[in-house]
Amino acid sequence: MAHDEPQAAGPTKLVIRNIGLMLSGAMENPILDADTIVAENGRITAIGRAKDVNPEGATTIVDANGTTVAPGLIDSHVHPVAGDWTPRQNQTNWIDSYLHGGVTTMISAGEVHMPGRPRDIVGLKAMAIFAQRAFWTLRPGGVKVHAGAPVIENEMVEDDFKELAAAGVKLLGEVGLGGVKDGPTARKMVGWARKYGIQSTIHTGGPSIPGSGLIDKDVVLEADTDVIGHINGGHTALPDDQIRCICEGCKRGLELVHNGNERSALFTLRTAREMGDLSRVILGTDAPAGSGVQPLGILRMVSLLSSLGELPAEIAFCLATGNTARMRALDCGLIEIGRSADFVIMDRAQHSPGKNILESVQLGDLPGIGMTIIDGIVRTQRSRNTPPATKVPMIVGH
Repeated sequence: MAHDEPQAAGPTKLVIRNIGLMLSGAMENPILDADTIVAENGRITAIGRAKDVNPEGATTIVDANGTTVAPGLIDSHVHPVAGDWTPRQNQTNWIDSYLHGGVTTMISAGEVHMPGRPRDIVGLKAMAIFAQRAFWTLRPGGVKVHAGAPVIENEMVEDDFKELAAAGVKLLGEVGLGGVKDGPTARKMVGWARKYGIQSTIHTGGPSIPGSGLIDKDVVLEADTDVIGHINGGHTALPDDQIRCICEGCKRGLELVHNGNERSALFTLRTAREMGDLSRVILGTDAPAGSGVQPLGILRMVSLLSSLGELPAEIAFCLATGNTARMRALDCGLIEIGRSADFVIMDRAQHSPGKNILESVQLGDLPGIGMTIIDGIVRTQRSRNTPPATKVPMIVGH
């Protein structure tokens, strides 16, 4: 089983050179005119041309070999439980497997698959604090799992949210997976959470697990959570007119998930684009779930939205990186000075008909991953899960 990430023994300086294409993660400027990145002690310190940056003192040098460097992918919707194991499919090493799909950061939408999950207030608070602490300490393969997302129940009062925030909890699990399923109660508790700096999301659509229920547009809009969780259903989507009503009726995050309705995801994408609101669209897998674990789920969503949604691939990658980072107030997801040095290095899959990685993604193919880097430390090299990349990066110096 994957356990804690490798630790740096001292100061580190990473230099990635010979980059063929640099994707920023930012929709307003998705492609950067640069071929070199420098990161020191896990933070990006320089982006530019090789002649303009200082590589002296590098502890790790990566030759990108003309491949593509992008921010590490962010999965906005996962359901972790304990370590790198999920009871939902009784599978180990699922987080490490996601890393081989380019995912370097995960956001919990609730630890709902915990066997015997407590519903009483003391128990649900204790479980949330445990999950937050456990995943802060344990990072499988180096992946950053933001966990500890309690599912709200009707008996909660404002002091419960104050206590959770003071203990370090920053997320709510999906509203609607517990006892709170009505708009007025949800809005009151979401307001308490927001007051204490806790971000919220809501289950959208038909029931997904026993105990959940239908959450329609009226409840979604009244609850006013920060993120509209799986607006394309998890698995069962709302009708198109309700999805459009949600998109038009608020300015919150619109989360599209792999384990949802693909047609509804494309409808949401078109609606957001018509509104000029693509910056609100973020991506998740909604896994582990009944349909399994999807290590390549985020890449598959990028490919789906680019190919069938006719979205330029460099913009589609932003939905899985910079959009989510900004929506979730994360310090990763963008190639900017000062941000976490979390990267995925990719290339066109071997024998894809696309002439380059962007064209291949727009044709519906997945890229091949050659390396992942978290906090400036190389975590994996050629992926065991993606199609083999045409070219791969190499570590050429320490």
